[in-house]
Amino acid sequence: MKNTFNLLAALFLITLMISSCGDDDCTTMCPAGQILTADCTCEMEEVTSPTLVESNITANTTWTADNVYTLSGRITVTSGATLTIEPGTIIKGKSGAEENATALVIARGAKIIAEGTASAPIIFTSEADMIESGSIQSPNLDPSLNGLWGGLIILGNAPISGDAASVQIEGIPPSDQNGLYGGADAADNSGVLRYVSIRHGGTDIGEGNEINGLTLGGVGSGTVIDYVEVISNVDDGIEFFGGTVNCTNLLVYNQGDDAFDADQAYQGTVDNFVGIAGPESDHSLEFDGPEGASTGTYTFRNGSLKGWNDAGTGGGEYADMRDAVTCNIEDCYFFNYSEDSDFELNGDAESQNYTAGTINFVSLEFNTSHLTSGNLLVTDIFVDDSTLDAFAAKPADATNVTTPTVGADVSKFRNWTLTDAEGFLTGF
Repeated sequence: MKNTFNLLAALFLITLMISSCGDDDCTTMCPAGQILTADCTCEMEEVTSPTLVESNITANTTWTADNVYTLSGRITVTSGATLTIEPGTIIKGKSGAEENATALVIARGAKIIAEGTASAPIIFTSEADMIESGSIQSPNLDPSLNGLWGGLIILGNAPISGDAASVQIEGIPPSDQNGLYGGADAADNSGVLRYVSIRHGGTDIGEGNEINGLTLGGVGSGTVIDYVEVISNVDDGIEFFGGTVNCTNLLVYNQGDDAFDADQAYQGTVDNFVGIAGPESDHSLEFDGPEGASTGTYTFRNGSLKGWNDAGTGGGEYADMRDAVTCNIEDCYFFNYSEDSDFELNGDAESQNYTAGTINFVSLEFNTSHLTSGNLLVTDIFVDDSTLDAFAAKPADATNVTTPTVGADVSKFRNWTLTDAEGFLTGF
């Protein structure tokens, strides 16, 4: 009798654990730690495990989507090494300030191959973020939070204008020689960034010295940067320090300083970009000129820029041209700025460059229909702070509109960005 009872019990357990698939549905019951597949079989469940990154990357390395990678501090991919990041991978930075600020640095001569997809973007965020692979939105962090870690810094060997052929990038202590950027190779290749979201960064490493969401120092034209989102960074969203890299489909939301900043004779083109200001934002565009003997010009085209408007006052500026910059701004749409927001030539050198045609504003449109006073017309918005009054002699190629005919193709940012998931692209 006892043997019969044991046999019956064994048969009962077996029926719970083996497949009994019908034609229409599956009734398999899998043991703990296993999951049921589409063909009614049990497989071990894949569990995402955290991986702490504590030292520089000195050999070719791949980060996979079945892990969460936590940066313990400033981690550098050193010259000669390539870091490959699979689609859907999440990288988190620990909190820390000053010399303990957390960042991922791609040094000169190194590469990052971070090729996400629209269905599986690569996400850089804070250690405090409980997001899991496969998700776009955080289950616990407000999208406006900033300064929780550092950011992503890519450095290359392309030309810059500075006190020397190569200089130290801001945000990295001078004692760390991996922070040098600049050189003579305009076609330098630092890798690929595609479908990448960078969130909650910009921690302070010293007085007034924060890390940008994405810093590009001397990055060459061999580098691919396409479909990149920066969310809530304390300092600039994306800043170019010289270099020749061309970028497409860039989005910055709620930056603390400037959405897009370019200086040191950057010589590339940014095509299709969106900036959405927050309450602490300064300029949507801050464009600076060379800092040394070298010169260069750059172009931003097909942009849609949204200001911050609180009862018609405050909230930052349209753009600022500084330090003898030469640049082109083409086919851009600006809306929702405050009544005192302006678009400035900062001094005599910029005024002269505008008059000479080395600063060009082409087909710019401004929607001020939400305002009742202040800078309502483009003749009010464009300000020459020099003694030359360049706009009186040469009015800007700009118009007031209520419906734009220029601007970004915002569809490029749908379905994969946190900005879209949170509804912040409404009105574009």
